[in-house]
Amino acid sequence: MSTSSAVERTEDNPEKTPRKPTAPAESAPAAAQAPAVEQPQIKIDDSRVVGCYANFCRVTGTPEELIIDFALNPQPVGTPTEPVQINQRLITNFFTAKRLWHALGLTLQRHEAAFGVLETNVQKRVQAR
Repeated sequence: MSTSSAVERTEDNPEKTPRKPTAPAESAPAAAQAPAVEQPQIKIDDSRVVGCYANFCRVTGTPEELIIDFALNPQPVGTPTEPVQINQRLITNFFTAKRLWHALGLTLQRHEAAFGVLETNVQKRVQAR
């Protein structure tokens, strides 16, 4: 998932710095002739990633950070009788959290368009016998 803004590196500044926005073209024909500016591709190395399953999450935070805890709740229906052990914690700033929120929203919209609405209330999903 890459939702970062365009960046460029220079010899004077090897750090990533935001690319200056370009002015809109004055006329449509000139815009059609201008070469398209490509977004830089971010290379990702996921060779050491460890995956884990979570059916529980808790969101907390501070004014500067958002904290999302993930866990496996062994008793997903009803109130757990044992403490839920947190397995993974994601700590991020609110800008990245908003990009994540947007990406998750788009992904869920596509999933529901293909497979139907996801009901989050377990009681409504359980069929009476």
